[in-house]
Amino acid sequence: MPKSVPSIDGPDEFAVQQQSKSDNSCCDFSKTQIQIILAAERLFAKTGIDSVSLREIAAKAHQRNNFAVQYHFGSRENLVRAVFRHRMQQMEEQRGRMLIEAERNGSLHQIRTLLDMVYLPQLRLLDVDGNHSYANFLCQYLLRQRSQEFGDFGTQLPPHLDQILKLLRIRLGHLPTAAAQRRLVSASLVFLNILMVYGEKAASGESRAESFDAALSDTMSQIELAICSPLTIRDGTSSPLNI
Repeated sequence: MPKSVPSIDGPDEFAVQQQSKSDNSCCDFSKTQIQIILAAERLFAKTGIDSVSLREIAAKAHQRNNFAVQYHFGSRENLVRAVFRHRMQQMEEQRGRMLIEAERNGSLHQIRTLLDMVYLPQLRLLDVDGNHSYANFLCQYLLRQRSQEFGDFGTQLPPHLDQILKLLRIRLGHLPTAAAQRRLVSASLVFLNILMVYGEKAASGESRAESFDAALSDTMSQIELAICSPLTIRDGTSSPLNI
């Protein structure tokens, strides 16, 4: 039986969470910076990362200084990475709880459990309009990355996600590093597509032939099978799968 997955709820505290940390963690953002990050995420999702101007982002974030993005982040690429880091940090608490629960029930080294930890916390990342703008942004972000190192997404990962990906890499030990990274990115795009498609349908009022829960459950099973399948060699043979 496929594992059950949670439904999408309405906007929650993640949409407007304001983080201001005094330490030197990877997400030491001020209130103003977070306003810019969230505005950028919505515009990147709607228009494209390279299509929206930094001045538009500043205006969307209600900044009177047209150069607020440059002042706070220095460049477009730094802002793009900041959006990724901010959202990754917001999922850390839930991933930490999931790690503890998995260790308690003995499922910490199961691929499906690890995949749930990677993907399911993203269900709660809604913008102030209740849309999954982060899913659209993350698709673009992932397609901009060129690293073939597993779990390398261009910036430091928070500790719980880093631990989860290291455990997942062990379970994908039958794959070369580049193949494991390619599959992780491909699986992420498949998952994010569900969030974007159903988010768009919800916003437009379009009826669904398939419920979100059914689509998500099937998609997670699809990802699990695809990411751990044997590596297909050019001549059509497969490498051994030892899981």
